Amino acid sequence: MLRALFTSTSSSISKPRHLLLIRSNASARCAHVSSRRFVHGMHPSPCPNAHYMLGEMPQRATFIFNHLKLLKQGSTNHDVVVSLHSLSLKAGVLSDASVRTSFLGLYARAWDLRSSLALFDEMDEKDLISWNAVISACVVNAQFNLSATLFCELVCGFGVFDSTTVVIALSGVARTCELKHGLVLHGMIVKKRLDFDVFLCNALVDMYSKCRDLSSSEGVFEGMQVKDVTSWNSIMHGCLYNGCPVDSAFYFREMNQSGIKADQVGLSCVISACSSLKELSGFGRSVHGLVIKLGHNENSSVANSLISFYSRNEDVEDARQVFWKLVHKNVVSWNSMIHGLVENGHVCEALDVFQEMQYRMVSQPDDITLVTIIPIFGELRLLGHGKSIHGFAIRKELDSKNLSIPNSLLDMYLKCDDLISADILFNAMPSRDLITWNTIISGYSQSDSLKKEARILFCELLQTSMRCSLATLLAILPSCNTTPDDLNFGRALHSWNYKYGFANIVSAVNALMSMYINCGDLTAAFLLLDSILIVSDVVSWNTIIVGCVQNGHHKDALEAFEYMHCSLNLHADQITFVNLLSACGNFESLFHGRIIHGLALKSSIGSDLRVTNALLTMYLRCKDTESAAAVFQFSPTINLCSWNCMISGLTQNKEGRKALEYFRQMENFEPDEMSLVGAVCACTQLGNLRQGVEVHAYILRSQHQTNMFISSALVDMYSKCGRLDIAARVFQHSVEKSVASWNAMISAYGYHGQGRKAIELFSRMSEFGLKPTKSTYIAILSACSHSGLIDEAWKHYNCMSLEFGIKPTAEHHVCIVDMLGRAGMISEAFEFINKLPVQPESGIWGALLSACFDHGNVEMGKSTAENLFCMEPVNTGYYITLSNMYACSGMWSNAVSIRGLIQDRKLKKPPGFSSINVRLQ
Repeated sequence: MLRALFTSTSSSISKPRHLLLIRSNASARCAHVSSRRFVHGMHPSPCPNAHYMLGEMPQRATFIFNHLKLLKQGSTNHDVVVSLHSLSLKAGVLSDASVRTSFLGLYARAWDLRSSLALFDEMDEKDLISWNAVISACVVNAQFNLSATLFCELVCGFGVFDSTTVVIALSGVARTCELKHGLVLHGMIVKKRLDFDVFLCNALVDMYSKCRDLSSSEGVFEGMQVKDVTSWNSIMHGCLYNGCPVDSAFYFREMNQSGIKADQVGLSCVISACSSLKELSGFGRSVHGLVIKLGHNENSSVANSLISFYSRNEDVEDARQVFWKLVHKNVVSWNSMIHGLVENGHVCEALDVFQEMQYRMVSQPDDITLVTIIPIFGELRLLGHGKSIHGFAIRKELDSKNLSIPNSLLDMYLKCDDLISADILFNAMPSRDLITWNTIISGYSQSDSLKKEARILFCELLQTSMRCSLATLLAILPSCNTTPDDLNFGRALHSWNYKYGFANIVSAVNALMSMYINCGDLTAAFLLLDSILIVSDVVSWNTIIVGCVQNGHHKDALEAFEYMHCSLNLHADQITFVNLLSACGNFESLFHGRIIHGLALKSSIGSDLRVTNALLTMYLRCKDTESAAAVFQFSPTINLCSWNCMISGLTQNKEGRKALEYFRQMENFEPDEMSLVGAVCACTQLGNLRQGVEVHAYILRSQHQTNMFISSALVDMYSKCGRLDIAARVFQHSVEKSVASWNAMISAYGYHGQGRKAIELFSRMSEFGLKPTKSTYIAILSACSHSGLIDEAWKHYNCMSLEFGIKPTAEHHVCIVDMLGRAGMISEAFEFINKLPVQPESGIWGALLSACFDHGNVEMGKSTAENLFCMEPVNTGYYITLSNMYACSGMWSNAVSIRGLIQDRKLKKPPGFSSINVRLQ
C-alpha cells in the first residue's frame, strides 16, 4: 500500500535502473572534478595551504575532521566542499561512513544534489544514518518526489526506519501539502508505537497545519503527553498559518500558564498573530512586556515582529522606540520600519530611515527594501532619487534576481512622467511578466497623448502566450475616456471582457461603467449596472451617481441613491455623500440636501472633512447661509478649503460683509489664491474701495499679485469702485494675462462708457493670439451697448459664430436687446427677440421691459410684462416696473391694480440700501 501511494508522486521508483544510472553519472562527474582539481592543484582560497598537509595520514585526517565540523556549523561553499572531498580521497579517509555521510549533507547544503546521490550510491554498506541523510538532502533541495521514492525504497527494501526518518519525510509532506501521504506516515507512526516521541508529534502538528487540516493538528497536539516549547510553537504557528490568530494567542496564554517559558520563535509568532487583528492590540502590548521580562527585547526576530505589530496598529511612535533601541539591526529590521512608516503615511521619515540604512554599512538594502522605497519616489515625484536607486540596483545586481524591482522602477518612471526612461527600461528588460505589461499599459493609458501607444502595447500583449488578468482590463480601460473612437475601442474591450470570463466580476463591470460614463454613454452604464444588480457594491452605485452628476442628471443621481439605500440596503461612503450633496447643490434642492445631511450624521460620516466641505457648498448654493455657518462652526475639523467655501459662498449669496468677516478670522490658515479672490469679490460687491485697497496691500505683501485670477478680480474691483485708472495699471502690470484678465478690463472700459477703448483692447487681445470666449463677447457687446456703438456691436455679434464658432447664448441676446432699447429702437428689439432660433429666456424679455419703461412704450411694455408674469410669477421687479410705467403715463388705476397683485400674491420686494465708508480716527 505504501509503495502504491508513493508511486503516484514519482515515476523514478518504477525505474530503479534509470535512477541508479543518473546517480552513477553524477558520481563519475563528481569524482572526475575532484581528481582533476586535486591533480592540478586547483584548491580554493579557504584551503591555501592544503599542499603542506600531505604529510602523515593522521595529521591529514585530523585536518579533514576538524574542517568537516566547521562546515557543518557555518555556511557551505561548494568549492570548499569539493576541495575537502579531494583531500579526503587522497588521505583515504573517505571510507569512513561518518565522513561520507557528512559530505553527503554538505553537498546538499551547497545545492549539489547530484553529488550527494553519487556519494550515496558509492557506499557499499548503507546504514540508516546514510539513508536519513540522503532523504534529507532531497528535501533540502526541494526534490520532494525523489525523497518520497527513497523513503519508499528504505521502508519496502530494508524494512527499517526510525523517528528521524519519519520526521524528515513529514517535513517534505508539509512542504508539498500532500495530506494523504501525511496520513500514511501518521499510520506508520502509530503502528510502530512511535507516537510518544515528542519530535515526531511536533512534526505531525506542523505537517497537518501546513496541509490546512488544523483540527487534526490540534488533535495531535492535545493527545501529546509531553509538550516542549517546540510543540507550543508549532501549534501557535499552525493557527496563524490557517488564519486563526485568536487561537494562536490562546495557545500562547496556555503555554505561559503551563510553566513553559516562551522563546523567540513563540514570541515572534504570537506578536504576528496580534498584528493580524486590532482586537488583540492590548494583548500584544502585554506580550511586549513579557518580551522585556524574558530578556528577548534585543532579539532581532522578536523586535522585527514588534515593529510590524505597532505599525499595523498605527502606533508609529512605539514602533520607532523598538526600532531605534535595537542594537543589532538586520536588513529585516530596516525593512519593517520603512514599510511601517510608508503604510502610516510617514513617507518623508521613511526616506530618512532609508538614507540612514545606507550610511550604516552593516545592513545594505536588499530587493525588499527597494520594492518598498521605490513607490515613494513615484508618489512624491522624486525622479532624481528614483534614478539613483535604479543605479544602486544595477550596481548590486538586484534588478536581475527578480522582476519586482524593474516593475517598481517602471511604475515610478511613469508616475514621474519620465516616459522616455520608462520606455527604455521596458525595452531593455530581458524578460517581462504580466505585471510588467499591466504597469506600462496603465501608465500610458493615463496620458491623453499616449492612448494609442497603450492600445498598441495591449494588442502586443494579446499576441504573447500570457493570459491577461483582470488587472489588464483595468489598466487599458482608462485610455477610453472622450472621443467616439475611444467608445468603439471600449466596446471592443467589453466584448473581450466576456471572452476572458470577467463579465460577472463586479470590479470589471464597475470599470466598464466608468468607461461608458466618461465616453458619454450613460445608458450603457445603467444597463451594465442592471446586469449585476444583485451583487452590485457601493463602488458600482458611486460610479453611476458620479456619472449622473458629471452629466447634469442630478435628479437621477438622487433616485439612484434612494434605490441603493432603500432597496439594496447598501451603506454609503464618503464618495457617495460628497457627490449626492453636489447634486443637491446643483439642483438647488435644499430639502434633499438636508435629508442627505441627516443620513451622513446618522452614519458618523458627517464628521468627515470632505463631507463637511460638500455640506458647506450645498447649503451655500441653496442660499441657506445660516445652515452653512452652523456646519462650519460645529465641525470638529476644518481646513483651508472650508474657509474658502464660506468666503466664496457668502460672496455669491450677496453677503460680502460676512465674507470679509470670515476672511479676517483666518488666524491659523494663510489665505491662498481662492481666499483672496473671494475677499476681493466681496469688496467689489460692497463697493468698498478702502477695504479693497487693504486686501490689495495684503496681496502685495504675500506676493500673490502675479496670480492671473487675483489680478482679474482686482481689475474688476477697482473699475466697479470707480477707479478705472488703477484698474488699468493693475492690468498693465500683470505678469501673466489670462483671457479672464482681458475680459475684466474690457468690461471695465464698458462700465465707464469707453466703448472705443474696449474695442481697441479686444483687437489687441486677438493680436496676442488669445482666443475670445463667450464671456469676452458678453463684455464687448455690453461695452458697445453702454457707448451706443450699434454698428460695432452687430459686427462682433455676427463674427462671434462665423469666425470663432461661439454660439450666442441668452446673455449675448440680452446685450443686443439692451443696446437697441437704449437707442430707442424698441420695435427692432422686439423683432430681434421674435427671430431668435430658441425660446427667449426671461432675462431677454426683462431687458425689453426696461427699454419700454425708459421710452414710455406702454403697450409693448404691457404685453412684455404679461409674458414675464407667466415665466417668473414671483419676480417682484417686473410688477413694480409695469406699475411705475403706468404711473408715469398717468394710468393710476392700472398702477394701483398691479400693486394689488403684489399684495394678493404675497410678494415682497427685496429692500434696497445705500452705504458710505466712514474712516474713524
